[in-house]
Amino acid sequence: MFNLGNNRPEIAEQQWRSQLDHFVDDYEHQLAALAWGLQQEWQDSGDVNDVLGIDLEPTPHFVACSQESLDKLNHNTRGQLQEILGIVDGSDRATEIVIIVIAKGQVKLINFQPEITPPDCFAATDGNIDQLIATLELALAKYIK
Repeated sequence: MFNLGNNRPEIAEQQWRSQLDHFVDDYEHQLAALAWGLQQEWQDSGDVNDVLGIDLEPTPHFVACSQESLDKLNHNTRGQLQEILGIVDGSDRATEIVIIVIAKGQVKLINFQPEITPPDCFAATDGNIDQLIATLELALAKYIK
């Protein structure tokens, strides 16, 4: 009897993508709050073009993706990120969330419009971005196996 799951190692390597989708579905408002809060901090420090990122290795953690680092990555991949960069550039951060995820040499774009606007999601928190990051990173580690 065959177990097709074991015969397809590439499927196992892609499993993080569906696990991440479940995480985003379950933590939509918290992610929107975090993205908005960090965007305000980055604006205050002059890093207005930074984008929220998630690096899944070695353990899941949030990172700031600068425009320069995204442009360099796009250049190093011979323009394979051009479409993602277009979505990032055209996004309205007051109404939608854009997160770049990096894992196993791959990039995934998370792009969604929460039911509640990002500013309202942030207003519903206590404003403690560090605590929000810690809570979300802990939850994310439970989803990504």
